[in-house]
Amino acid sequence: QVQLVESGGGLVQPGGSLRLSCATSGFAFSDYWMHWVRQAPGKGLEWVSRIKPDGSSSDYTDSMKGRFTISRENAKNTLYLEVNNIQVEDTAMYFCIAGFAMEYWGKGTLVTVSS
Repeated sequence: QVQLVESGGGLVQPGGSLRLSCATSGFAFSDYWMHWVRQAPGKGLEWVSRIKPDGSSSDYTDSMKGRFTISRENAKNTLYLEVNNIQVEDTAMYFCIAGFAMEYWGKGTLVTVSS
């Protein structure tokens, strides 16, 4: 059974940092492209970033380059997303997704940015 479980969300002050984690099981994690996608309250899905199966390359939405860092630890079947200088507009549900075609989705972790 494929499982993706995000964690690390919560209330964060503007300008702060956080690291989201996605623990996975039930599929060959090291063979899969992995993505982060977010959904702000009342808005549609927004693709954030993706990383190759071996972690050698990653891509980001232009507006997120520099503040967001995706990484993975294949030995632990875990994906990460680090966000620095977090802004109010980063408030969203963040989803971890497996597969180049985004076959498997987690349930998300909520990040709220507020002072």
